[in-house]
Amino acid sequence: MPKPARVYKSPAIVLRQRKLGDTDKIITLYTANYGKVDAVAKGVRRVTSRLAGHVEPLNHGAYLIAHGRNLDIITQAQTIETFRPLHEDLARLSHALYVAELLDRGTEERAENRSLYELLLQTLARLSETGDLGMTVRFFEMSLLAQFGYRPELDRCSNCHRQLAEEGNSWTPAAGGAVCPDCRPADMTLRPLSVNALRLLRLLQQGDAAQLDGVQVASDLAGELERHLRESVHYALDRDVRSAAFLDTVRRSARLAGAERAGSR
Repeated sequence: MPKPARVYKSPAIVLRQRKLGDTDKIITLYTANYGKVDAVAKGVRRVTSRLAGHVEPLNHGAYLIAHGRNLDIITQAQTIETFRPLHEDLARLSHALYVAELLDRGTEERAENRSLYELLLQTLARLSETGDLGMTVRFFEMSLLAQFGYRPELDRCSNCHRQLAEEGNSWTPAAGGAVCPDCRPADMTLRPLSVNALRLLRLLQQGDAAQLDGVQVASDLAGELERHLRESVHYALDRDVRSAAFLDTVRRSARLAGAERAGSR
C-alpha cells in the first residue's frame, strides 16, 4: 500500500490566524481541495519572515503544506489576491471578517467542499467591489444555510406546510423559515415577515448573485433581512459569531460620523 504524500498543495483563503509560541502562528485555511485546514506558519512573527505577507486573514493564495506529527506546516506560499479594498475600508473589512468567521465556525476540518470555497472567493471579490455590502452578505448567508442543510422554507408554511399567502407571515429559524398567519407555535419566537422581505429572500435563494446587481433596498427592509438571516445562521451554527458585534460597531460608528457631518453643515 503506497504511503500518503508528505506534502500537499492547494489554493486557499486564510480564515484566521492565532499565535503559537514566540515566533509562529497557526493559520486556518479554507482550501479548494481539502476543505478547512489548520497549519503552522513557522517564524512568521519575525520581521524577516517571507511567509508573513502570504498568511494574513482574507488572503487568497497557493499553499504548499507538509504533514506534521501534530500540526501540518506551511512550507511555501504565493499570494494570488489580497483583496486590497477590504483592508482599506473598515466597513468592507468588517463584512469580510464576518463571512470568514461564519464559514470557519460552520465547517469541520478536512471536509472538502469546493462549492464553499468558490462561494467565499466570490463573496470576497464582490465585497471588494460592490456598494451594497449588506446584500452581498445576505446572499452568502442564504447560500451557507443551504450548504449546511438549513435551507429556509419560503413557499410553504414551515409549520403546517400549506402554500404561503403574500401577507401576514412570520419568520422563525426554529421552524425552518416562513410561517403562515394561522400558525403561531407557542414554543417559537416569531418575527413579522414583510411582503418585500419575503420577495427578496426568494430572490436570494435563487442562487445567482448577479441578480442582485442594481437592486435597491431601503434601509428598513435591509435591516429586516439582516435580522432574519443572521438569526437563522446563528441558529444553524448554534454558537455566537464574534465578528457580528464588530460589524455592528463599525456600522454604528459610521452612522454617528455621518450624522455629525450632516449636523455641522
